[in-house]
Amino acid sequence: MNRLWTDYALPDTHDEMIGPGGRPRKAARALARYLADLGGAELVVRQHAADLAIKAMGITFTVYHEQGGSIDRAWPLDIVPRTIPLSEWQRIEAGLKQRARALNHFVDDIYHEQRIIRDGVFPAGIVATSKNFRQRCMGISPPHGIWAHICGSDLVRGADGTVYVLEDNLRVPSGVSYMIENRQVVKRVFPELFESAAILPVDDYPSHLYDTLAALSPRRQKRPEIVVLTPGIYNSAYFEHSYLAQQMGCELVEGRDLAVGEDDCVYMRTIRGFTRVDVIYRRIDDDFLDPEAFRKDSTLGVPGLMRAWMAGNVALANAPGAGVADDKLVYTYVPDMIRYYESEDPILPNVPSWCCDRPDELAHVLAHLEELVVKPVNESGGYGMLMGPQASRRERHDFAERLKQQPRDYIAQPVIALSTVPTLVDGNVEARHVDLRPFILSGPTTSVTTGGLTRVAFRKGSLVVNSSQGGGSKDTWIVDTEGKG
Repeated sequence: MNRLWTDYALPDTHDEMIGPGGRPRKAARALARYLADLGGAELVVRQHAADLAIKAMGITFTVYHEQGGSIDRAWPLDIVPRTIPLSEWQRIEAGLKQRARALNHFVDDIYHEQRIIRDGVFPAGIVATSKNFRQRCMGISPPHGIWAHICGSDLVRGADGTVYVLEDNLRVPSGVSYMIENRQVVKRVFPELFESAAILPVDDYPSHLYDTLAALSPRRQKRPEIVVLTPGIYNSAYFEHSYLAQQMGCELVEGRDLAVGEDDCVYMRTIRGFTRVDVIYRRIDDDFLDPEAFRKDSTLGVPGLMRAWMAGNVALANAPGAGVADDKLVYTYVPDMIRYYESEDPILPNVPSWCCDRPDELAHVLAHLEELVVKPVNESGGYGMLMGPQASRRERHDFAERLKQQPRDYIAQPVIALSTVPTLVDGNVEARHVDLRPFILSGPTTSVTTGGLTRVAFRKGSLVVNSSQGGGSKDTWIVDTEGKG
């Protein structure tokens, strides 16, 4: 190995590529050797080539500012991949499938018998105060009993190597298109590696997504009419909406392109007239989905869409109401859900958490704010949270007052020393913290992406990986070290 690795400072946590003593881990040996042979100068050239490819391919995301404006930016990709051995991934995959099953059982139960509440496993008060519980969904039975057809669960690895689930995203999880595009770009800059290394593919996701959606169709036909419903070009994930529609061969539509007829069926306006729609992969939050049922001022959704769904004439993915499980307070009960619905112990543990709506746990959080991460239960993207160790005394004081006034809206967790991956910085590689968002598709069968979207905190020492907060991404390689893949 040349200076690329001899100068690499191992962090005080788990590094995904370099193990104790400075030796590459088994799944990363071929990659580490290849990068060392290239050297820092050539890596800079290839990173520049990747940046140009991203701009040429139009891979963007939108950042919103507090002042109300927004800006489109090129997708930030660091070309040094993250590697995970297949043997470890198989366990993670099993844990994610187990979790998705339990979450779907929970949502279905909440909108029917509420056995988990009746049996004292889950508090009724959390549902009663949930912003994402939809009374209109009571008694509805979507196809196969599945409410969250697409779930993105965020994973982190602690200093001891343990993989934890940090949170679950069941409303409109985003990022999978960037996972696929990251792979396409990295294949361009490191073509030699993909000829010899046993790296499992990720580009089959759109076909799996299509099959999951097609299985929901209320009409039996060879090719159901599936559309992707987007809020429009100003949405931060619009690139993904258009990308997935194109990859699946489906129409990308806005609310104004759809209409509900007197027969409570959904129709799409086309140049040939109206065409009936069977399945809608909606990327619009419940509140804006149907002005008849939810926010009356919404111009993004489709009037009457809930009527059509409740009548069984159109399928919606994810189903309205699935967000009742997309709440960080609910997250703290997922291990109990797994034991209750699956009669199994959780394969993947939660990060230890304190629920601020419990007086004793709130007291602990207030006494240890400088040590904890405090998160709003219904926000995403890193917005509205407090990083206790990095916050000023004034910021902690102001946040403490907020917690006392609205304890139901927050949970707290210890600061996890996220694992790191070598990242290209000024021609050298330096350790930067990462997390991972795999995507789980639930339908007649359950499948998990091969790896997922690795997000990286570009700022040295930062634990905030969200692209909206200055983070970036990496390609994630599941490597078959045994040659059996």
